[in-house]
Amino acid sequence: MEVRPKVTKVSTDPAEPPGSAGLADRAGTRDPLERHGPPGPIERVMSTVIRRLSWSRLSDPKIAIALSGVGLLLGMLVGAMAPNTETLPHPIVLPLSHLLPSLQNYPVLASVMLYTGDVLACLGLAGMLWAHSQGWRPDPRRLLLASAGIVAVMVSLTPVGSSDTASYAAYGRIAALGGNPYIKSPERYLGLSSPYTTAVGAIWKKTPSVYGPVATVIQKFAASIGGANASTTIWILMILNGIVFIGVGLLLLKTSDDPIRATLFWTANPVLIQQLVSGGHLDTFVAAAAICSIQVARRVSGMWGDVLIGVLIGLACGVKINAVLIGVGLAWPLLRRHEWMRTARIALVALATVAFEYSFYGLSALKPLFAASKLVTLPSPWWFVHEIGDVFSKGATATLIGILWPIAMIVVAGLIYRRISSDQPREVVAPFALTFAWIVVAPWVFAWYTAIAWVALTQVPRNRMTRWLTIVTVLLALWHSSGGQIAPGQ
Repeated sequence: MEVRPKVTKVSTDPAEPPGSAGLADRAGTRDPLERHGPPGPIERVMSTVIRRLSWSRLSDPKIAIALSGVGLLLGMLVGAMAPNTETLPHPIVLPLSHLLPSLQNYPVLASVMLYTGDVLACLGLAGMLWAHSQGWRPDPRRLLLASAGIVAVMVSLTPVGSSDTASYAAYGRIAALGGNPYIKSPERYLGLSSPYTTAVGAIWKKTPSVYGPVATVIQKFAASIGGANASTTIWILMILNGIVFIGVGLLLLKTSDDPIRATLFWTANPVLIQQLVSGGHLDTFVAAAAICSIQVARRVSGMWGDVLIGVLIGLACGVKINAVLIGVGLAWPLLRRHEWMRTARIALVALATVAFEYSFYGLSALKPLFAASKLVTLPSPWWFVHEIGDVFSKGATATLIGILWPIAMIVVAGLIYRRISSDQPREVVAPFALTFAWIVVAPWVFAWYTAIAWVALTQVPRNRMTRWLTIVTVLLALWHSSGGQIAPGQ
């Protein structure tokens, strides 16, 4: 019979470590949910379910790790059996995808394997967090090493769940050939017969790049190595992405107040590994710059610290523009403390960095970005507004949504901000609140977009948002999972 570790004190949230509750107790503060009123019916049901499951067999570390492993294995098998409906199409096949027969003729099987893997990864993550809340203290270095081994295999498998890596490769190929990926689309510049264009998702073949100049540099570098071979270019992109993912894990291990929790949330997080590494998404780079800027803000003071923060935020925006949320999140507590000079210094350096990056392509690089900002997809509630409004006035509806959703994001961010105990560092609470609110409210969002919220959450010691971020991430993963098919609701 298995003997569970003796527990002396359990956190207010079974998904959080036991010691975190004591921090608030010693500081003389109450649970933020109590301070701001009793939880609603959904929160009460969620808490009841979590408390029951958190003391079930799922919280056994061996079972939790096994579930995580099986979930990741299923996703890797889908990548190893490329091409199929959940991977990039032929002729994109990475080195380890030659080992098993293709699932091309079994589309249902490929989807069932990937969706089952996502659910098991979610249960495995929850189980590991519950085990941690009951006293399980794994060695984060071993978790990092195990994750590095999985990542090393995964980057050599055909990307799963999205065609974004094909778009990255195509834009890189355009740049490597001397073209401007912000003006020329893959179809227009490379031609329909190019293996690069063939791999790009159906609705993106005619779309110029919506990524920043730093992303274009990364893509161009990979394409310079890959040349005419699209598979090699995508493989290089996958390797770079895997290196950055593990690099962020190493940074969290060295700089986090609670390295075990940070490792469980990032490096050993099977949901994130499946979405970021297996999908090969640039959001890993955004998250890397984001956590660097947050850690600098927490540890480095003075003018040069502010300059470094501004540069890091500018670099992150040079990958994907949504990184501006980190800058706003870091400015939030500064403005509340009336630190006007610091705020202005960080903002000016960040703007100067972004301006320098875009100077190589001019204002034309922003045009595809503005066009993409009008996209709406399910499960965003804005999709219903979009569809109803199209009956009357398509242009007016897009404008209305563009005005309302940022306002809604600020409101939701404020609610999240207040739900996290006031004794926690605002330099991490505010960026998390804003990025998570963006995930919930934005008209166009995917599971891999949550990377920026997850990396911020690794530094927030005590809160009940973990459960919600996990559920939202898995829901988006199940909703949008394909090898480049048209997203539902697009």
